[in-house]
Amino acid sequence: MFTSQTSSFQDSIDVEERDDFESEEIAGYSQKIQLNCYYTIYLYQGTRSEASGAWNQRRADSTTSQDDFSLTLIDSSLPSEAEPELRTYISRRLSKGALLGGMGNIATVELSIPEQAVGCYCCLLEQETSPEQPDADGNGYVICFMGGSEKGLNLYPLHSYLLLELDKYVQGLHSSLQTPELQNLETEVRPYLSQWYEESVMHIYRVVQLVQSNISFLLHAALNHTHVEVNNSDERTKADVSRFIKAASLQGLSQQDTTTASLCKAISEDTHSDLIVDCSTSPPTFSNTVSNRFCDDWIQAFLNAAERCNPFLLRQILENFKLKAIQDMNSLKRFVRQAEMSHYALFRCCQFLQGCGNGDVLLQNVRAEHSDLPEACSIISVLEEFLKEHAQA
Repeated sequence: MFTSQTSSFQDSIDVEERDDFESEEIAGYSQKIQLNCYYTIYLYQGTRSEASGAWNQRRADSTTSQDDFSLTLIDSSLPSEAEPELRTYISRRLSKGALLGGMGNIATVELSIPEQAVGCYCCLLEQETSPEQPDADGNGYVICFMGGSEKGLNLYPLHSYLLLELDKYVQGLHSSLQTPELQNLETEVRPYLSQWYEESVMHIYRVVQLVQSNISFLLHAALNHTHVEVNNSDERTKADVSRFIKAASLQGLSQQDTTTASLCKAISEDTHSDLIVDCSTSPPTFSNTVSNRFCDDWIQAFLNAAERCNPFLLRQILENFKLKAIQDMNSLKRFVRQAEMSHYALFRCCQFLQGCGNGDVLLQNVRAEHSDLPEACSIISVLEEFLKEHAQA
């Protein structure tokens, strides 16, 4: 049992050796590099709408027209030779009805840029109608983000994590796009679009770079629902740490809403001390630290990915970390159910907790989920006493 468990755990950590990242691509990240990233925004108009004012001047050389819509370039950071290729690709997607309002998707696109094939996120933001703009019905903006390599941005549809991040980021632009003819293009829209990679992709990388080997304390805090307080730092650092904790947390993944509510209540009533991160020193100073063997074993994987400057690999490792924790929690819940009827199953529970290195976190979560089952709570109390005695020994 322990051999297979160790093998599974090692497979989770060694994500860089899996097919998602081939050896030659990993070699490309062995040195510190700056990945290129691009953005483009188009005006989307139905046939019953007519461009006016400044947009009319763009139609000759920067508009692609179809029977039922037109696509006009507003702004782009792509090289001039690559933008028409992207516009052709987006037009095909729109013709097939592949872009739904407010829901982005990611695909690989080949463009005339150094990377050649890049992951491309595109989303159609429909324009709100108003008395000032009665013809806006059916119109909108197509926003595209491109970055990384074919196995960078394009990895995320497997899990949809970055897709959700980018959808949320695009929605943050919605109010700025209501200005007629985007008179705020240079002051609001362009700076916002230019920051998509820093804001939506790089936050996990920045946190790992900031805390280095202390990342295990944040991982444990996330699994254990411990509040993290960041002092003496700027707002972006506080937001980065908060997003990292949320991304690493298992909260909200329970099967039932009542279970989730019970878990949150149990955590709030517990007497956890906040994890304090003081950024007045470099590296930051941590107070009230708690970790365990499970979290410590993931430190090197995070540091290796950060050294390669690959934020996509970092996110993949973080998701593997969560997946392994979920698998262990499901195994423990199965053992607990079996232990209600078998002393041998109880012995297996003890062996499992001793070997997984994450017993304190797993038991706390399982206790919260089984708070209304007296027999299960009795088993969990026995297991908690076992872990306590094992730690003292």
